[in-house]
Amino acid sequence: MSDTVSSNHAAPSHDTAPSIDFDKFKPTRSFIAARKRKDMAMRLLIILAFFIALIPLVSLLWTTISAGVARLNLNFLTYNMSGVVGGNPTPSGGYGGILHAIIGTLLITLGAMVISIPIGLMCAVYLVEYSNNGRLAKAIALLVDVMSGIPSIVAGLFAFSLFALLGGPGTVNGFVGSVALSLLMIPTVVKTSEEMLKIVPSDLREASYALGVTKQRTITKIVLRTALPGIVSGVILAIARVIGETAPLLIASGFIPSTNLNLFSGRMTTLPVYVYNEYSQGLATCSATALQSNPPCLPGIRMERAWAAALVLILIVLVLNLVGRLVAKVFAVKTQD
Repeated sequence: MSDTVSSNHAAPSHDTAPSIDFDKFKPTRSFIAARKRKDMAMRLLIILAFFIALIPLVSLLWTTISAGVARLNLNFLTYNMSGVVGGNPTPSGGYGGILHAIIGTLLITLGAMVISIPIGLMCAVYLVEYSNNGRLAKAIALLVDVMSGIPSIVAGLFAFSLFALLGGPGTVNGFVGSVALSLLMIPTVVKTSEEMLKIVPSDLREASYALGVTKQRTITKIVLRTALPGIVSGVILAIARVIGETAPLLIASGFIPSTNLNLFSGRMTTLPVYVYNEYSQGLATCSATALQSNPPCLPGIRMERAWAAALVLILIVLVLNLVGRLVAKVFAVKTQD
C-alpha cells in the first residue's frame, strides 16, 4: 500500500534586517531655518564684499573720465608738445597734445613684447616639458620668483647701466626702455605660461606620441595650441603690468616734447612719463592779458592734459585686452560637440 502523504514543507525562515527609520535623520524645522539664515547671511556678505571691491575701481574710472574727457579731442590726440609754452594756445588752436607719447608708448611696449614673450614662453616650455624638475629648473624657478619682486626703478637702472657700457655714457633711447620693461614682463609671462602648459591634459601628449609625432611638433602643434587662450591672457596681464610704468622709463627713455619714431635713437616719451611731467610742473603762469585773450591762457591746462593722457592710457589697455581676447578666440582649439 502506498500511502500518499502530503506534507507542507515550510520555507526556511530567514532573519530579516530590521527596517531603518530614516525619519529620525530628517532635519528639524529649526535646523532648516538656521541653515537658511546662515545661507542668506553669507550671500549678503559676499554681495557686500563685491560692491566694496567695486568702489575703488568705479571711483578711479569716474574720476579719470570726468577729469579727462574735457580735454580729450582730436587736436589733443594729433599734436605733440612742440612749441607749447605754459598755458598759452598753439597756432593749431589747441593746447598741446599726446601724439608723441602715444607713439612712444606703443613702440616701447612693442619692443618689450618682442623681447619678453619668446624668452618667457621658451622658458615655460623648458620648465614644463624638458626639465623633469631638475636642479636647473629649480634654479630658474627661483630666479623668476626673485625677478617678479624687483622694483621697477631697479630694472630701469640696470638697463641704463647696461647700455652705458655698450653704447657709452648717457645712452638713452626707446629700446633701453623696452629692455627695462622686458625685465618686468618676463616673470609674468613665464609664470602664467607655465601654469597654462601644466593644465594641458597628458592624454593629448601621449596620444600624439603614440601616433609617432615628435616631441617638438607635439609641443608646437598640440600643447601650445591648447594652452594658447591662457597664454594670451598671461601676455595681456604682463603688458598691463608694464604699460603704466613711469620710473624705469624716466631713466631709460627720458622725455622729449616732439615725436620720435626711431626706437633705437634719441629720447622717447611715453604716456605715464607724460602724465608725470605735466603733473610735476603744476599750474601754468598766465598774464592778465593772456587770461582775457581768445582763446585764453589756461593756468590749469597741465592738470587737464595729465588727466586726459591717463584716460587715453586706460583706453589703450582696454583695446589691448579686447584684441587679446579676439586673438585667443580665433586661434583656440575648436572642439566638436
